[in-house]
Parts: sequence; C-alpha cells; structure tokens
Amino acid sequence: MRDDASISTKYLDPQVLNQIQHLEVKARMIVAGYLAGLHKSPYHGFSVEFAEHREYVPGDELKHLDWKVYAKSDRFYIKQYEEETNFRAHILLDTSESMLFQSDKSLPSKLEYGKCIAASLAYLIQQQQDAVGLYPFHHKIYKTIQPSTHRNKLMDMMRVLENPEIGKDTNVGPVLQQVAGQVGRRGIVILISDLFNPPKRFQEGLAQLIAKRHDVIVFHLFDRAELTFPFERLTKFEGLEKYDDLLLDPRPLRKAYLEEVEQFTSEIRRVCLKTRADYTLVDTATKLDVVLSTYLSTRAGEKKGA
Repeated sequence: MRDDASISTKYLDPQVLNQIQHLEVKARMIVAGYLAGLHKSPYHGFSVEFAEHREYVPGDELKHLDWKVYAKSDRFYIKQYEEETNFRAHILLDTSESMLFQSDKSLPSKLEYGKCIAASLAYLIQQQQDAVGLYPFHHKIYKTIQPSTHRNKLMDMMRVLENPEIGKDTNVGPVLQQVAGQVGRRGIVILISDLFNPPKRFQEGLAQLIAKRHDVIVFHLFDRAELTFPFERLTKFEGLEKYDDLLLDPRPLRKAYLEEVEQFTSEIRRVCLKTRADYTLVDTATKLDVVLSTYLSTRAGEKKGA
C-alpha cells in the first residue's frame, strides 16, 4: 500500500500549487449571512454551533482551547464554530467508466485529471482556512467526506482519490439532487465530470442546487480525441457505460460526430449560463496549472467587477 506522502505527491503537483497559491476560491454570493473574505466570527460564547476541532496556532484565543482533548492527547486543539469559515465547499468527482478514457498514454485519463483538479482545489480551499469535503459518485454517491478545515480530512480525500469505485454508468441529475437535499448550509458545489448524461437530467439536478442558493462550479472534462475526432483508419471504438464495442470507418462519421459534441457542450454551457453556474470546458491535454489559474483569475476578476 502506498504511503500518504506518495499519494499526496501524486495528486498535488508543486508546479500547479505554485501557480494557484496566490489565488483564492471565493463564494460569489453572501454565504450564511457573511460576505466572502470574512473568516472570523463576530459571535462569542454559546450562541454559535460547535463544528469541529483544529490544531492550535499562535494567535488563537486561548479561551477556545479544548482542555479535555489536551488531557487525552497532550496536544492543543481549538474548538471551531460554524461561522469561523467563510464557506463550505463540496467537491463532486465523477468516477464512472467513461472517465477512464485515455486516447494518448502520455496524457492523463479524464479521471486522473479530475482527481488532480479535486486535490488541488481541496488543498487551496483548506489553505485559505475554509472547509472542503469530497463526494465521489457514478450512478450514486458512494463515499462522503464531510467539509472540514482539518488536514487529516485532506489526507482522507487523497486516499479516496487513490482507490475510487468505478461505476458502469453516470447519473448526474439525481446525484446533484441528493447533494441539494443533504447539504443544509449554503456553500460552493464543485462538479468535475464528463457529464455523459442527457443535459435535461443535469439541468434538473442543477436547478435544485441553485434553488438552495449554492454557488456551482462545473469542470466539464474531455479527452483531446473526444473533441477533435482525429481517427482516419478503420478503428475499434470501445464501448463504455453499457455501450457495445464498434468497429467503424471513422471518416464518414467525423462531421456528424463533431456537430453532436458541439451541440452537447453548447447545451451544457447554456444550462450553466442560465443558472449562473460557472462552466469550464477542460481539454485534458491542457496543463492543469493553466486551467486552474485561468479559471480562478477570471472568477476573481468577475467578483471584483460585481
């Protein structure tokens, strides 16, 4: 079994972190009554709900030390309350079979690329003292790591990313509806998927998240070959997500295929635009640091101009 350090190194590329560490993931809306960027609670005493512990750092108020935990562990921990974080982020990663597609062995599969997006954003969000959780899914959510600012939870996420459960099909709409029903406090929902589902189902699920006033970010993943269809000779296309394998001459199909992809991505983009969800189409041949730094810079610029 791989150790935690090697797992972290696999999904947290220093080059990527160097490019995004000066950026922030900020909520576009007012979340739970607090403007984005405010991290300290104005409340004191017992009027706020206890959420979790975090390690003591110099400067923390000593009155929030949990002496019972210290007596058991000989380490200082601070009681952290709901309002101490600016927002809670919920990362949804699609681990269905179609995400395994990889046309070029020198490049990552959609799933490996998606794992790195999830890990990088989780790390960045925790670095800015906000809470982040992970919800891997295929036709259903099969694992839940609740949002937390604790470093141990980040390692829990890395371990789940290392050994995901691969599903035969995707069911994005009901998964989004499930999250909308389970997550009470408004926050940011980050969806990482190829969205190989009818756009109508996606729209229905997205509508429920937006109705609960969540801020939604969509990373729509494609392999370069899925976007360009570069095949010229008789090719065997492997069926994924319950489809059969097909042996075809791709040349007569190229025009219709590319039109279908354009129609599909345009519909997903339209749905996101209509609901004010952020949409980023990701070509997995593009370097991850470019994708994330471009997106986060654009989001920050829109927020300043709002």
